[in-house]
Amino acid sequence: MKIASWNVNSLNVRLPHLEQWLRQEAPDVVGLQETKLSDDKFPDTALAALGYRSVFSGQKTYNGVALLARGKALDDVQMGIPGFDDEQKRVIAATVDGVRVVNLYVVNGQDVGTEKYAYKLRWLDAVHGWLANELTRHPKLVVLGDFNIAPDDRDVHDPAIWNDDHILTSTAEREALQRLQALGLHDAFRSHHDEGGTFSWWDYRQAAFRRDMGLRIDLTLVSDALRETAAAGIDREPRTWERPSDHAPAWVRLG
Repeated sequence: MKIASWNVNSLNVRLPHLEQWLRQEAPDVVGLQETKLSDDKFPDTALAALGYRSVFSGQKTYNGVALLARGKALDDVQMGIPGFDDEQKRVIAATVDGVRVVNLYVVNGQDVGTEKYAYKLRWLDAVHGWLANELTRHPKLVVLGDFNIAPDDRDVHDPAIWNDDHILTSTAEREALQRLQALGLHDAFRSHHDEGGTFSWWDYRQAAFRRDMGLRIDLTLVSDALRETAAAGIDREPRTWERPSDHAPAWVRLG
């Protein structure tokens, strides 16, 4: 089973890219972030024509998440974090062929010390409590998405800039991610790649993609039961297309 994560940064704009990529790569499950569509505008009919069932939780202009499954049912769908009151549509989960898939669009946080940063840390703490419970119910668990956190200095193009005081790389954010992993979740990419310099996001400004000034913030975490057979990577090609998302798809293959 190949499971992918892609922050499409507006599905209204990027639907042709998504359709092209689905035809080329045919992943079994896809988690989308930043769809930026209300549910009545979600292109489920167009995706069904490609063989994908979909569940989605969206809002106009901001946020929005979805899960797609190729020829398989999406069961036991959960939207939002249980017990955490949040109007922002950032979480969706479902079970596909016995694998529980949790799709997260983690809060950006704006800047260290702001209210949005404090909200990000509260949000991650709520996710931690929920995932601890999910792991007891679903030994085969994949947690993927745009985490808006680069795990360590290998995952940034310049650690002098992206340091402990910077959003996406601050100590508190990285410690929150480490707490999630300590539940028994493993970075599938890092399980097979020790080297630095592989990124999933590049700013639109300063010719960042051409200069490879990126960060790896799109992650695929797998539970103990899936770790041994999981291979993972990042597909840079869609970032080269005209009017691309600023993110590239991250993927994990199980078995």
